[in-house]
Amino acid sequence: MPALFNPLRLRALTLANRIVVSPMCQYSAVEGCAQPWHVVHLGQFLLGGAGLLCIEATAVEPAGRITPGCLGLYDDAGEAALGAVLHTLRSVGRTPIAIQLGHAGRKGSSARPWEGGRLVPVGAGGWRPVAPSAVPIGEGEPPPAALERAELAALLERFVDAVRRAERLGLDAIEVHAAHGYLLHQFLSPLANRRGDEYGGSPENRMRWPLEVFAAMRAAWPAQKPMGVRISATDWRDDLPAAERFDLPDAIAFARACERLGADWIDVSSGGISPQQRIRLGPGYQVPFAEAIRREVEIPVIAVGMITDPHQAEDIVASGKADLVAMARAMLYDPRWPWHAAAALGASVEAPPQYWRSQPREHAHLFGPTTLGQR
Repeated sequence: MPALFNPLRLRALTLANRIVVSPMCQYSAVEGCAQPWHVVHLGQFLLGGAGLLCIEATAVEPAGRITPGCLGLYDDAGEAALGAVLHTLRSVGRTPIAIQLGHAGRKGSSARPWEGGRLVPVGAGGWRPVAPSAVPIGEGEPPPAALERAELAALLERFVDAVRRAERLGLDAIEVHAAHGYLLHQFLSPLANRRGDEYGGSPENRMRWPLEVFAAMRAAWPAQKPMGVRISATDWRDDLPAAERFDLPDAIAFARACERLGADWIDVSSGGISPQQRIRLGPGYQVPFAEAIRREVEIPVIAVGMITDPHQAEDIVASGKADLVAMARAMLYDPRWPWHAAAALGASVEAPPQYWRSQPREHAHLFGPTTLGQR
């Protein structure tokens, strides 16, 4: 059995293989509520044979949305809408479903990408974003509102409330979004965190509030269900002194701290905090970060970023660089990527019986033992 198709147990949840469908923002919700688009979007991956499907970044309060079209899990309407989507998905597929919970922070109130992605002013239907400090993302933009202590306590409860809603919906796992320049990453990085209290300054202080949030979420989530964390392993600002950026040593320290608090995986991405980031793109360009963190923790690590080829993914897992691979763009291009990976590597994958006749003759065991008859 190829390593990519070995099962993996996370607490009481067993994944059939090591392929994860990454959360993908769709910017297609209405007032935080899922729409028919989400049924179709998620449904194509649910039937594609991945080990885990993760719902897009979902805000824990209205101001935590990246755009007005982002999904939310902060009120009864949003919970009911997502519940209806999940009811349909579960009626047709058995793939475990996770949700990524987070807060956009100073990247909130943005236009949808296809509408330019710039900050939407309050007068044009936007809102004033919040952040650790009043540091705008780019020149010429108004600063976000710096969060006060009382607001931090209230916002932590918003994260916990979203966890309770996720449990009522029967979701299988949660990923906490602490990457890509969003609020928890903003606390971690000195590029966005200029606070002078116990939540700013030293790396230990900057980790404090994100860890408090994670600990409260983990305590509210059932002990038998897994919860992981997505992190940005570097800010990609090598032009700055080490003390002025969040980099791999900081990411390792944060990953270890999350592990001690009960994290079940670390999903290793990078960047997103600075418009001046200098990303060195290439196939698997973020895998070395995952490999470095995997050497320092005892929990599974997920590798992401320009992983597109089955043999590439197999090498990542088989060689111990990471325990799972997660894909977004590759899945959008080919929602049946796990099928094709199984065929290329000589493995089998679960498929609905309605699709069994699509099994190519040269891959007669792709869907495992099947019996087809026709009158």
